[in-house]
Amino acid sequence: MGFAIEVQNIRKSFGNLHALDDISFGAEEKSLTILMGPNGSGKTTLINVIGGLYKPDSGKVFFRGKDITGLSPHDVYRRGLARTFQIPSLFPQLTVLENVMVAKKDNPGESFARSLVKKSWISEEERTAEIAFDVLAMVGLSHMWDHRAAVLSGGQLKLLEIGRALISNASVILLDEPISGVNPTLAHEIFSTLIKLRDNYGITFLIIEHRLDIALSYVDAVIAMAYGKLLITGTPQEVTSDTRVIDAYLGG
Repeated sequence: MGFAIEVQNIRKSFGNLHALDDISFGAEEKSLTILMGPNGSGKTTLINVIGGLYKPDSGKVFFRGKDITGLSPHDVYRRGLARTFQIPSLFPQLTVLENVMVAKKDNPGESFARSLVKKSWISEEERTAEIAFDVLAMVGLSHMWDHRAAVLSGGQLKLLEIGRALISNASVILLDEPISGVNPTLAHEIFSTLIKLRDNYGITFLIIEHRLDIALSYVDAVIAMAYGKLLITGTPQEVTSDTRVIDAYLGG
């Protein structure tokens, strides 16, 4: 099937802190892959390198076979790789629908010149609204389309962020703790939604998550890290039974 995301020999330091020490792995196309490890293991730094927020000191990042090492977050996003954050970054006073619509690429209404002539962009805006409604149906938020984002629960905000990534036509989405602070029922709903998006639309997810009791029952593959190093990659069963992971993360 091939890798949607592949990193080769990634190193990243901040002064004397070696946050990433020769990390290499691949995340398969149309899969849910989880990055696990204790706090300080380098997971978020790695996601930031893949997403373009940080440039690696050395090594390569490939997106669907193409070298994207060092590209800006904007360029990475335009290529079809989107991400969410542990704390959702949304527009609280806009509606759920509007929050999704503003994330669409190349919206003609955002052009200064074209915005002055309504007829040049209004039909495209209507089409964007139709697509946004479809996206909200995909993430289970259609019934809240006209609610302000400020009234959504934490779990609903996470789903809304995923919807914003989907309208950008992303084929790969990096998720930073999508069920952090979310009640168990909605946490399972979020992961069930990810499964549907993988199966029905071929979306690949690379996920940081600490709530392994929920997440591991849904994912296809696990990448375990500790102290900036890669410990093991494999199935959930293989990784969680590995003595290095038990010693570093599970407290065994």
